[in-house]
Amino acid sequence: MDRYFVILLTTIKTKFPEKYMLNDESDNQQLRTSSYTRHIANSAIYREPFSMRKPIHKVQTALKTLALSTLAITASSQAIASSTAEASAKKNVLLIMVDDLKPTIGTYGDSAAITPGIDQLANEGVRFDMAYANQAVCMPSRYNLLLGSRSTSTGLYNFGSEFRDIYLDAETLPQHFMEAGYRTESIGKVFHVGHGNSDDAASWSLPPYKDKVIDYILPESTGGKMTREEGLFTNLDGELLTAIENSKLPKGTPWYYNRELGMKIFSLPRGAAWESADVLDEAYADGRVAKQAIYRLRNAAKNPDQPFFMAVGFARPHLPFSAPKKYWDMYDPAQLPMPEFTEAPEGAPEYAVKRGGEILAFKDIPAKSNGLLNDELSRKLIHGYYASVSYMDAQVGKVLKELKKTGLDKNTVVVLWGDNGFHLGDHGSWTKHSNYEEAANIPLIISAPGVAAGSTEQLTETVDLYPTLSELAGIAKPDAAQPIDGISLVPVLKDTDTRIRDHAYHAWLQVDKLGQAIRTDRYRFVKWTAADGKTVGTELYDYENDPLEKVNVADQNPAIIAEMTRILATHPEPKRRPMR
Repeated sequence: MDRYFVILLTTIKTKFPEKYMLNDESDNQQLRTSSYTRHIANSAIYREPFSMRKPIHKVQTALKTLALSTLAITASSQAIASSTAEASAKKNVLLIMVDDLKPTIGTYGDSAAITPGIDQLANEGVRFDMAYANQAVCMPSRYNLLLGSRSTSTGLYNFGSEFRDIYLDAETLPQHFMEAGYRTESIGKVFHVGHGNSDDAASWSLPPYKDKVIDYILPESTGGKMTREEGLFTNLDGELLTAIENSKLPKGTPWYYNRELGMKIFSLPRGAAWESADVLDEAYADGRVAKQAIYRLRNAAKNPDQPFFMAVGFARPHLPFSAPKKYWDMYDPAQLPMPEFTEAPEGAPEYAVKRGGEILAFKDIPAKSNGLLNDELSRKLIHGYYASVSYMDAQVGKVLKELKKTGLDKNTVVVLWGDNGFHLGDHGSWTKHSNYEEAANIPLIISAPGVAAGSTEQLTETVDLYPTLSELAGIAKPDAAQPIDGISLVPVLKDTDTRIRDHAYHAWLQVDKLGQAIRTDRYRFVKWTAADGKTVGTELYDYENDPLEKVNVADQNPAIIAEMTRILATHPEPKRRPMR
């Protein structure tokens, strides 16, 4: 193995001395360590250099090819070492990850939603009705799944926080499968790329297939200019700096770590909140992602002795609600459900309730509305959300159809997971970024060979997927650098009446206040603490008597608060890291 690093190190020093500075002795040793063997592609290729570091994290395309080839050789050697019989017995994994998807799905009881693809998957698998994101925002939620760690365990709550800065030797979920001889593939949005965050090349056997999250076709949606949200999702700094006139910042500076660049991004024009072009599915990103996944499945079917872990990430229903016109036409907006309660909960801390934020990045939303919208605009956004869900569902259906057509379904575990829920005007809130039910509750469906179809009200967390998929594949729980917080759901898959925990634990960091939430089958308790650890607020909601979270009843229920506080105390103290 060491010869690859001699080649790699020589290439770095000779081709890119100004881009990749190495202190000979210390960094040569670092390149030779076994941990760095697994992670060299990540730290050398995809990571943007920050002004406070030596630029050891980014190299040009030629080095990318070399590093990925090195990883491919390593993976191939491991695969060859495994017997053909052993490989063919391993279950494949198809992990379908959906951005901003709440349970607006037919199988979850939403009679308005048109979602035949996901409904069919639920008919063949186990539907988890009380599954929760560990943090209701895209980047950390995906870290929760791919690391198996809660945000409170890692301190990774914010955009721009790279997990390898804290856990260089972390073993991600796909890495864990790669170590076991799997080919691991990333298609679409898997890791959150943008807002100062990058992909993790060490997790994948092949270069990730990426596509747009902020997706427009019609010129009137953008005015022909880069929009604010496109800027936030852009880590390709040359394109971004070209779009921002008179910037004096050096190329390679992520916006999140530079106030000047960040302010310039927020000065970019706002794009449309929705789009309904009369186009084919592949004109938008999710259609292309599905097409790529189908292509990869066909290739996998030609190599049945090579097990795969394939993560397929769909962007819709993330804003903007860009979906082909035919999916908008499926719905009569007058028949779609409107929010039943649009006020803040009585007695809730002001900082606990989402106002403004992401929704204000779009030009259709009055800039001074703070997200409090009239019925006409609310109905348009809700229509867009449902159209986007149906568009995404159609792409999921295509992928699942191909899985069956190839015969791979007989030996493949399929998971559908939403990274967080979504406020659609409830509490006067839009998008996610809160601890409330609409933001935290997510769809989760698991279909596996030998697992009977059904549904369960077992309280479940995103972090549970890491040990669950490992056990289903017969892979031991990793001895990883990062904490593995989840519990395997396999006992529940075998018997949906089985209970393995009595609560779910999630959190939301609102600037300097951390809200730690305990969700039981009846209550949600939230303890808010300041940066110094002092309690500054408490919430309690009784879903048996108040499913819409109208009243914070913490003051009226001291005994329940005491019990919830005891449950919270069973978890480690949350980690908090200073924002850079």
